[in-house]
Amino acid sequence: MLNGIGNALPEIFLLIAALTVLLADLFLRKHSRILAYMMTQAALLAGAFLVYGNFAEGTARQLMGDMYLHDYLSGLIKLVALLLSCMIVVYGRKYWSNHHETPGEFYVLVLFTVLGMMLMVSTTHMVMMYLGLELMSLSLYALTSLLRDDGRATEAAMKYFILGAISSGLLLYGMSILYGLTGSLEVLTMAEVVGHELDIQAYLVPLLLALVFLLSGLSFKLGIVPFHMWMPDVYQGSPTAVTALISSIPKLATVVVVVRLLIEGLGTITAEWAQVLMVLGILSVILGNLVALVQMNFKRMLAYSAIGHMGFVFLGFSTQTADGNSAAIFYTIVYTVMSVGSFGVLILLGHMGIDAETLHDLKGLNKRSPWFALVMLLIMFSMAGIPPLAGFYSKLLVIGAVLQTGFVSLAIVMVLMSVIGAFYYLRAIKMMYFDEPQDTTPLKFDVEFGVTLTLNGAWVVVIGLFPQLLMTACVKALDAKHLL
Repeated sequence: MLNGIGNALPEIFLLIAALTVLLADLFLRKHSRILAYMMTQAALLAGAFLVYGNFAEGTARQLMGDMYLHDYLSGLIKLVALLLSCMIVVYGRKYWSNHHETPGEFYVLVLFTVLGMMLMVSTTHMVMMYLGLELMSLSLYALTSLLRDDGRATEAAMKYFILGAISSGLLLYGMSILYGLTGSLEVLTMAEVVGHELDIQAYLVPLLLALVFLLSGLSFKLGIVPFHMWMPDVYQGSPTAVTALISSIPKLATVVVVVRLLIEGLGTITAEWAQVLMVLGILSVILGNLVALVQMNFKRMLAYSAIGHMGFVFLGFSTQTADGNSAAIFYTIVYTVMSVGSFGVLILLGHMGIDAETLHDLKGLNKRSPWFALVMLLIMFSMAGIPPLAGFYSKLLVIGAVLQTGFVSLAIVMVLMSVIGAFYYLRAIKMMYFDEPQDTTPLKFDVEFGVTLTLNGAWVVVIGLFPQLLMTACVKALDAKHLL
């Protein structure tokens, strides 16, 4: 199509769909709830189909005045995010029915969140990257406060907004310093200047200053120590369906931005940022797993668990190797699948305006529903790194990449923290299978919800049994001819 605009068709389609759902909710308020849901699902599935169709387009290329990048990495991440968003929308419909309300803005904001993520990953231009980030972030801030009568949701939204605004400002300031040093907002041009024209030694201090701001902003989005303070409160206070979204889509987008800015843009000073990633990563692994041990609120436990998992991702990138980078992408995808599934089970356990969010709510799940207890068991085992599930292979890849670089003591700490982390996952499983249920109310769900949650658990098993399929895609996504 003209000027390659056909490659941006998924984003254009999703924007039109979001505006259509918004108008439908505005003018057909009494009848638009099921319509908004169906339109949102159709838009996400159609977007995934369009993205998948672009996979056969060949090597990477920049379009629209270098503002849009079509490559395998962005296609892979967008496809995963769109499919996960379909699941989250199904879970969200069940969640809002538990609360006897169906806010149409939930569907609109989910579409805008995904659209922002797609813009973030489909560019190497820092202005477009930042605009996508803000579109995604502002939508998430609004989603967090959708339970208007819940004080915890309001508090979580305020914390998320204030700290998120600070982190966005730090990221923007880091980008502005890079622009001042290189004279370009385009990552590829910036990489050429830093690699061949800029005197690294003479400009090392401002480059390091830019790195500090960039890493601070990116670490916040991933929940990396010491920029993790918002995660437990936001995870706990947000509506559970929104927490599932926060735990997945922003992390997928941010990992791609790490690849764009650090690996592609600042690859010539890898030694400087790799050491920082290693320190932040191991601190996150240690703190996340240790603090999660004492959490009895399941959503807070998953928040600290997420900090530990994202520490593994940073450690993968810190190896400065192709194996480590692809392992980090693989780990992020696997984590988001597991995280969305775990929140789906929590939504299943909620009823009549009451959210399930503590470990005690899991008690006796096997007696209430053996099938969904099995799904949750698979997800928890996978998060703990039990073979042959997907979480085991993702941890193995990252630890193997760290060992290949010679950091044996670091790998030992990672293994020890994984063993410690297995305790709180096994505690949840013990409550599901060996404790008496506190609530004997029959679990109510429709066929669509049951099938979706089952498929969510099946992903964990299939990726674990056939990891080479996803791993091959991750390696290809970071291959030079498919990347740039």
